[in-house]
Amino acid sequence: MSLSQVDIDIIKNIHDIDSATEYLFSQIPVSDELEFALEYAKEAHKTQFRKSGEPYIIHPILVSAIVASITNDKSMAIAGLLHDVVEDTDIAIEEIDERFGKDVAHLVAGLTKIDAIRDKELLPSTSTDRLVISALSFRKMLIASIEDVRVLVVKLCDRFHNMLTLDALPPEKQKRISEETLVVYAPIAHRLGISFLKNILEDLSFGYIFVKEKKEIEDYLEKNYHAIEIRLNEFKDSISKTLIKNGFCEDDFEILSRIKHKYSIYLKMQRKGVGIDEVLDLLAVRILTKDPVKCYTILGLVHLNFRPLASRFKDYIAVAKDNGYQTIHTSVFYNTAIFEVQIRTYEMHKTAELGVAAHWKYKSGGNNVKLDWLDNLQYQNESVEDFYDLIKNDLYSEDISVFSPTGDAFTLPRGAVALDFAYAVHTEVGNKAISALINKTKSSLLTELNNGDIVKIITSDKEITRCSWIDAVKTSKAKTNMKLICNARIRDINEKYAVNIIATVMNLNYSRIEEWFKKNHCTNLMHIPNDIEQLKNVIHKYTSEISKNNRFKGFITRHRFKLKKYTIAGLEIYSASTISDVVFDYCCHPKTGDEVMGFLDKNKVHVHHKMCSHAIKELEEHKPMVYIRWAKTNLYRYKLIGSLHNEKGALANFLNYLVKLDIDINSIELGKEATDYTKYCELEFEAKEADINTLRAKIESKIKVIHLVRANDAYKN
Repeated sequence: MSLSQVDIDIIKNIHDIDSATEYLFSQIPVSDELEFALEYAKEAHKTQFRKSGEPYIIHPILVSAIVASITNDKSMAIAGLLHDVVEDTDIAIEEIDERFGKDVAHLVAGLTKIDAIRDKELLPSTSTDRLVISALSFRKMLIASIEDVRVLVVKLCDRFHNMLTLDALPPEKQKRISEETLVVYAPIAHRLGISFLKNILEDLSFGYIFVKEKKEIEDYLEKNYHAIEIRLNEFKDSISKTLIKNGFCEDDFEILSRIKHKYSIYLKMQRKGVGIDEVLDLLAVRILTKDPVKCYTILGLVHLNFRPLASRFKDYIAVAKDNGYQTIHTSVFYNTAIFEVQIRTYEMHKTAELGVAAHWKYKSGGNNVKLDWLDNLQYQNESVEDFYDLIKNDLYSEDISVFSPTGDAFTLPRGAVALDFAYAVHTEVGNKAISALINKTKSSLLTELNNGDIVKIITSDKEITRCSWIDAVKTSKAKTNMKLICNARIRDINEKYAVNIIATVMNLNYSRIEEWFKKNHCTNLMHIPNDIEQLKNVIHKYTSEISKNNRFKGFITRHRFKLKKYTIAGLEIYSASTISDVVFDYCCHPKTGDEVMGFLDKNKVHVHHKMCSHAIKELEEHKPMVYIRWAKTNLYRYKLIGSLHNEKGALANFLNYLVKLDIDINSIELGKEATDYTKYCELEFEAKEADINTLRAKIESKIKVIHLVRANDAYKN
């Protein structure tokens, strides 16, 4: 089983050899071989001490204990004890082979090899260059050269204990080791399926790299701890009652609850450009049962009793992930909140927590485990959710009446939330709303309103951007005004991005380019980052104009400013300088189709999500940038519900328009919820456009879009 928080706290507070030894033998039975290895390691490291002043041997003993707790394997536990012996002492690998056998020697040799690769590939701690590029190279070499997966498991445990004791090092080393952990080791833990180690490594690293951001998340969780616990317990109790009512016994299932781990919350905030209160799937429950058939029975009962979000369903039991992970994922509404629900068997739970460490003995005969999919390790394969389809706007059949504190009545569609009410009162109230009092009780702006509620809106002094809430509100007034604020933010980012790109291409000062745009009254700045032809035209216009000035003829002759196209990692980059590589930084992890920006660092491009707060800081500091976009080589599948005018030829005209957009229609259904004036059509189609917002804008120029989501097929993930 994986380590509990209690175990982690125990390990962190062990500072003497006797306590470490006692903990080791609480995790694995005492044996002659293990005791001999322990004494051997003690002797080898007897003159060595850690930065904290503690005897060095405490570290390998606790690494061995962590390995034992995960795998219960004697050879791996012994390798944990001896993992630094060859690297840090005069003992040769041949002596390990002679004293402990070929299997242990094979593991220790693999661990020693990792240190050698690290020394070769990773920038030294004295370097001021960015670590992420060399760390990516180190990870690639590590995966390519380590043949036995057990070596990686022991190394992950070694890194885990190092992260627990990082406080003894100076801040610069803390940050560099944390960056290495985040870029190299956490993704390996993820790919091996050892989710508990991945989450711990990410959160420990996160605390040293983004100190302020972690504190903000921790403060929020601490402040809202009781409210979160109450919500989770209410939902768990409701599911439990539903299952028992439908024939399950109490010992047929177990319901666990969790909050997203902190780094995962942070990534969601970065990807969406939102605050923590806008992370809609913060809460989750996990339902464990005895066999796979019961998993599907539970899924049916959950969907029948709680409204599911169709676009959030994934069935990894029917088709497991390549690392053996099996679980049904779904998301449902309960009391105006969204809960992620995971359903799996107890055996699947063990595999999900421990990955290959849970079952490595059963693969390839036991000792020399090879997993082909390790060769395909990718840092960007963490699943990233699309925006949620919360409510199908305009398909409501009932209205409700709610009141202001002064008794003014407002009519809203059923399902409307407090933020809809705020916009109904006044656009400015909606734009500046921060919370609500519903019947004198402080509530979230996403709280669903009931007939007769008395609502008061609390506002701030400035407008608040809530891009990920657009689909959570019900009324078109709320949606429209929220989109206006979000579009203004994107427009501002794009305008600064455009100037940065041109300043980089021309090798000129940002202020000079900005001044030229103002002088020439250019209004198309915001479109430049999305249109390569406009970028080329602006560069041509600028060079033509300044070449008329005799002072700049020599400059123009020497600098031709020709943009060269590069296609790397599924991205198209246009740059006047040579590009050798693309790097996805760990602060936002943009996924295919997201709006992105590219920052030039020597010959490498660092890719960020446009909403990433760290990228925006660099944008405002006028760092060198390049034009970048996703290579349009794939087809993306979408589901659309649209509102057509109920008139002859409306559908035909719309379909002709889709053909012009190079869209292939897979299925169409017409006439749903028709009225005298409108009728609804439902389509599934494929398009080359990866950005759902761009696609929505194009389609909305012809019809009213009620519902548009990416149709992610669970069996293709």
